[in-house]
Amino acid sequence: MKSIKAVSYPVHFQGKAYKELSILIENNNYSTIFILVDENTFEHCYPKFIPNLATDKRIEVIEIESGEINKNIETCIGVWNAITELGGDRKSLVITLGGGVITDLGGFVASCFKRGIDFVNIPTTLLSMVDASVGGKTGIDLGVLKNQIGLFANPQMVLVDTDYLTTITDREIKSGTAEIIKYGITYDVKLFNEIKNNKGLEINDLIYRSIEIKNEVVLQDPKEQNLRKILNFGHTLGHAIESFYLESEGKENLTHGEAIAIGMVCESFISSKLLGFPTEKVNEVKEVVLSIYNRTNLLKEDFSGIMELLKHDKKNVNGQVNFVLLNDYEDYKIDCRVPENLITESMEFYNL
Repeated sequence: MKSIKAVSYPVHFQGKAYKELSILIENNNYSTIFILVDENTFEHCYPKFIPNLATDKRIEVIEIESGEINKNIETCIGVWNAITELGGDRKSLVITLGGGVITDLGGFVASCFKRGIDFVNIPTTLLSMVDASVGGKTGIDLGVLKNQIGLFANPQMVLVDTDYLTTITDREIKSGTAEIIKYGITYDVKLFNEIKNNKGLEINDLIYRSIEIKNEVVLQDPKEQNLRKILNFGHTLGHAIESFYLESEGKENLTHGEAIAIGMVCESFISSKLLGFPTEKVNEVKEVVLSIYNRTNLLKEDFSGIMELLKHDKKNVNGQVNFVLLNDYEDYKIDCRVPENLITESMEFYNL
């Protein structure tokens, strides 16, 4: 697959990726290479990766605990301390080898250490390949509030090797599929139709087109002032639902994609009420989502807790919750304000 040129870095694929990584390391004469992993990627992905790392530079592995619950400042402090104790300096390189938590947190750690050292993202989940590792966003959560602390910082390169997808569960594949659905609904309906029809799906093609779309959007709006906001479709309510399940004892955590899928159904419903998004397409979105993801029963007694978390969404301005809504497929409106009763109705619609 042909490499994709992002704002200031390339996205390389498959075998070429490792050749380009070796060239990068050689040309920059890094002092130490730190590979950030969690216990899962260390066991399943690191053995696949390390034979492809052609260098005589000193390599140190830093392992953190997996899961969104560990995407916080305490974990960052642990990584910064580890880099320091292992002799990291301004000529060190951080390689993130993992899913969205690893790439988000690792990019943030590298961008802050000694006011910024180089990093390379190697996503190992579908979600991180099509979304988290591309676009220059880094960050961590503040409690259960998603991505409240962070900054825009670009890696030196992103390496996409779909062989890593053999190391993850079907549930994680489905989680990443939600982001592909989002790209289809908001930007290229062909993607959505391919998933809906489920005929001859080629995962490499879906990944490549998803990265192309995100890159096209980010190139036009790198700091999310306008167009890039479309990438938040399903995420406003979806993030609140994800956070609510993360903090609720007795409830199984939702994956990011599961929560965003619910958010897309709800925000499609809201779009029909406020912008006239066709009812048959609302039902189509819901049908596709429920054909992939098990229905989550959103309890009415939980609505108020979810609504409270909406107030902390990082996209809010002057206390107002802003949604991305749809006039039609590939036709959207950003910065939409939605009455609370309609948000509640949308969750009730999802439950039907």
